[in-house]
Amino acid sequence: MRPEELRIGFAICGSYCTFSQVFPVLEQLAERYGAVQPIFSERSAVTDTRFGSASTFVERAEQCTGRRPILSIREAEPIGPQKLLDVLVIAPCTGNTLAKLAAGITDSSVTMAAKAHLRNGRPLVIAPSTNDGLTASLRNLGELAMRKHVYLVPFRQDDPEKKPASLVSEMTLIPDAIEAALDGRQLQPVLLGAPAARGG
Repeated sequence: MRPEELRIGFAICGSYCTFSQVFPVLEQLAERYGAVQPIFSERSAVTDTRFGSASTFVERAEQCTGRRPILSIREAEPIGPQKLLDVLVIAPCTGNTLAKLAAGITDSSVTMAAKAHLRNGRPLVIAPSTNDGLTASLRNLGELAMRKHVYLVPFRQDDPEKKPASLVSEMTLIPDAIEAALDGRQLQPVLLGAPAARGG
């Protein structure tokens, strides 16, 4: 299938500090693929933070994709029966959402989108971003890594000294992770080294 024929779902959870990395990727995908459907968790759609206002992010997603974001469980449910997506990305995927996905809990727009999408046996690409990635969330990452049709965007410790349990995906690898998932492959390596030191 050609890129312009593919339908991509892009679900955004409340790891607000990564939005500056995630939205350029969303815009890149909107330029590459035929249809990109933004999805916001209920919290990310309404919570203003020091990283920006929620309404600004929702509007930005709609402007770059040309599609009104899905904001509720009711709106996300048809993804399954109507087979609306070829691949679904969750980026950033918080520890809270990782836990719900691992436990089969469907109580948000994003977890409903994932459940509905996976019922069709189509790829789900998860980009973790959580401060407890090497503690409470580690078992959930492991559980999801073993699931059929689930793929991870490669990740690393983002600050081993100050936040030794924190993990974050390399968001620029989302397009490559999508292509690999569509081929039934996990993008490698999954575990990345420390980011290169920035020049001063």
